[in-house]
Amino acid sequence: MTIIEALLLGLIQGITEFIPVSSSGHAAIIENLLHINSESGLPFEALAHLTVLAAVIGALRKEIKKLLMEFCRSMYDVYENVRIYFHNRDKKDARRYKKVISNNYRKLFLLLVIASIPTALESYILQDMTRLAGDNLLAPGMGLFITGIVLLVADFFPRGKRIPRDISYWTALAIGLIQGLTVFPGVSRVGITLAVCLAYGFQRKFAVKYAFLLSVPVLAGSFIAKWGHLSGTSFGWQIWGGYVAGALAAGIAAYFCIKKMTKVLQNRRFYGFSVYCFIIGAAAVAGSFLLA
Repeated sequence: MTIIEALLLGLIQGITEFIPVSSSGHAAIIENLLHINSESGLPFEALAHLTVLAAVIGALRKEIKKLLMEFCRSMYDVYENVRIYFHNRDKKDARRYKKVISNNYRKLFLLLVIASIPTALESYILQDMTRLAGDNLLAPGMGLFITGIVLLVADFFPRGKRIPRDISYWTALAIGLIQGLTVFPGVSRVGITLAVCLAYGFQRKFAVKYAFLLSVPVLAGSFIAKWGHLSGTSFGWQIWGGYVAGALAAGIAAYFCIKKMTKVLQNRRFYGFSVYCFIIGAAAVAGSFLLA
């Protein structure tokens, strides 16, 4: 992979990561067109996921800080409840227990954790199939068609009003299961997750925030998995320089894209993204037959 190819892939990765048009689909299409070996691109993918993760944390730092603070407070309340239990048992007292999930941020933290578990398991189980699907143009093209259809249908969902306190843990589990299937190239994680959240009646602003926050464990897990495959391999500093440059381009592009797309996805319909997915998907499918 040359530095130009790394920069191109990095920019596309960063721009499309938080637009509902599938970053993995675009990456697979470009890698096939430029004949970039997926194995040699693993270091770049790992670094790109790390920089995009840093971009998400930076862009959503206020939300993430609140989530972590409330998580710490909830753990303290759990500790206090254990103390109250032993006090009541020993003193024959009846002190009231503290409510652990006492606000929306504590509930949101749990919803994120529950959704992330099935996603991580499916990603691990399906990783070999995902790698094979990315080695041709047909699979990402079909994945983009699926994304386009889902986005088109999502525009007809009525506006929901549900926020964390209204969401069940079973709903979070279902979202995580469906999100796990978006590991296939062309199937947009943000797009599918948003559509499912809206189908469950999420308030649109909350649906966007939930989908973006879910990218934190997804990106972290993807970085760890890809980095794990690099044990025992070595590359020259020139190659690593290209990878780092491309990864930095991905992170910078992702940071500014998150800021923009947070507002766009909250207020606009998905029709334009759907049409785009159909066009790029059709081009990829056609290319798979023409270049065969």
